[in-house]
Amino acid sequence: MSKGREAARRSPGEDPWGGVRPFSIKTKLGALVVISVLITTGLSMIAVHTKTELRFITVFSMIATLLITQFVAHSLTSPLDEMNLVARSISQGDYTRRVRENRRDELGDLAQTINVMADELEAQDRQRKELVANVSHELRTPIAGLRAVLENIVDGVTEADQETMRTALKQTERLGRLVETLLDLSRLDNGVVPLKLRRFEVWPYLSGVLKEANMVASARAGIASGSGSHTRTDVHLHLDVSPPELTARADPERIHQVVANLIDNAVKHSPAHGRVTVKARRGPQPESLELEVLDEGPGIPRSEWHRVFERFNRGAVMRPHGPGSDGGTGLGLAIARWAVDLHGGRIGVAESDRGCRIIVTLPGLTSVPS
Repeated sequence: MSKGREAARRSPGEDPWGGVRPFSIKTKLGALVVISVLITTGLSMIAVHTKTELRFITVFSMIATLLITQFVAHSLTSPLDEMNLVARSISQGDYTRRVRENRRDELGDLAQTINVMADELEAQDRQRKELVANVSHELRTPIAGLRAVLENIVDGVTEADQETMRTALKQTERLGRLVETLLDLSRLDNGVVPLKLRRFEVWPYLSGVLKEANMVASARAGIASGSGSHTRTDVHLHLDVSPPELTARADPERIHQVVANLIDNAVKHSPAHGRVTVKARRGPQPESLELEVLDEGPGIPRSEWHRVFERFNRGAVMRPHGPGSDGGTGLGLAIARWAVDLHGGRIGVAESDRGCRIIVTLPGLTSVPS
């Protein structure tokens, strides 16, 4: 936290100067008056003792007073000019400029307040841009799945039977839930995102997520082949749930975001005809869950582990490994971390003999932060 933000958030009773402000504007103006009087008085006494003409003393007194007044006025107006320039830049959308905080008076407090305001506006602007990117990233998956189902029906590959239409309906419902999530974004201003916790069976749930991942990969392959590019359809997805009757308590929609994005990332970085394994185990707490996604790609150096879940991280270590893979937007793992944090869980890269191994731990019946 910056000094400006920290100072602006102090309560009124937390005055770092103990209630005394020796450098306040009022003190400076009072000192100006006192010094001017002392200069005039001193020169008058000198004139009396040296028999100097009073007019010379008056001129010298006025010059000295004007010089001191000019110095004090410049020290007061100079930061105001700087604040005016910074405020004008902020009004034009440039949130990078800040006011120097090198004063201990009221103008220093004002500079801190302006810097805090710039920090907040910059953060809101960044969140708005990230929100648009996140929404676009999340909407691609159900749209691609729904398009795959409809194209197969139109092309005569599959019939419009009950099972096929149920798959299409599932993707439509997922789109509806994502749109409903957008309506809840106003709660983000207060740091509150609603979680709909419920108990569910892990095996059928994850099996459905993997089925959707395969369907989306096929849809992207069809779209890419029409444009002359390539996408990954050669990676095998394997599910390992133990015990088979394992249950967990979480928000299924948020966990879907986590698993789908981890699988998508693992597939992109898998070698040709590689294998991505999704494991689920019982966690340490009642109805807690431990998920693991393991691929056979080049892996991630330990020095880069802390950067994996940063937004828009598309560094060299995260480049796709397979043929024709798309690097994506660099948002998938950031979204996964966001969803895990909402549950009060943990996500991170773990040691692995081969490839990248990401472990997610969900707390289950433990309290979820509001």
